[in-house]
Amino acid sequence: MSRLVLQVTCPDQPGIIARFTGLLFDQGANVLRLEQHVEPEPNLFFMRIVADLGGSRLSSPVLQGRVQALAESLGARTAFRDPDSRARVAVLVSREEACLHDLALGQKSGDLPCALALVISNHDRLRPVAESFQIPFHHFPVDKETKPAQERQVLALLEEQSVDLVVLARYMQVLSADFVRRWEGRIINIHHGFLPAFKGGRPYHQAWERGVKLIGATAHYVTEEVDEGPIISQDTVSVTHQHGAEEMARAGRDIERRVLTAAVKAHLEHRIILHGRRTIIFH
Repeated sequence: MSRLVLQVTCPDQPGIIARFTGLLFDQGANVLRLEQHVEPEPNLFFMRIVADLGGSRLSSPVLQGRVQALAESLGARTAFRDPDSRARVAVLVSREEACLHDLALGQKSGDLPCALALVISNHDRLRPVAESFQIPFHHFPVDKETKPAQERQVLALLEEQSVDLVVLARYMQVLSADFVRRWEGRIINIHHGFLPAFKGGRPYHQAWERGVKLIGATAHYVTEEVDEGPIISQDTVSVTHQHGAEEMARAGRDIERRVLTAAVKAHLEHRIILHGRRTIIFH
């Protein structure tokens, strides 16, 4: 590991930044970037440090041990990440292709620091999209009776492929509580609106029928409460009475792909700290 991302969460108190950066300096590491945030209730301090370990006189495990000892003295929780590693990502899809396209293009261009390890779908429609980007495609049909068995297949494949992150790119199936618990904090979903408006099928037709003037999308971590997980990214676009339902759907798909890709990028770059139902997201 040549660089380190250090995330810190602890009770706010004087000297936190000085003590962590001083320790890194003493060990020969160079701080490249630092951001911090304080939540007044319940008085919690959050920090993200990116450090270059090239000049460190210690191996990274030893350095991490010393950082952890300091964290314990401050009552802090820490997470150590390697910003140069490429996470293995599984994308779960159904029929909509816009989000899958954007993720695949982001990986190909290098904008998303990951490897799209596989695409899993309950339909076969998007196989050509995955194969055009040379991403292995797996078709697992599902209905009400076969859903438990299908989920077991998916879980086994994720483990077999050493997947780090699961992205639901308009995967029109609700994951079981057991699935979500196993992958807590490692599943990102895109929702077609500012939660919880217009749930269910044909959301843009519902929006058109209600005469809405603003449509949007929300990317969030998946929890056992459907569409209630910590929000990562959101965006909107204005519409008028002149927009038909299909025009609104096209505009919505554009927002969905941008919002989902932005959320996945923030996760892959280790810029997110989960805080209950909230997310602290650094630049």
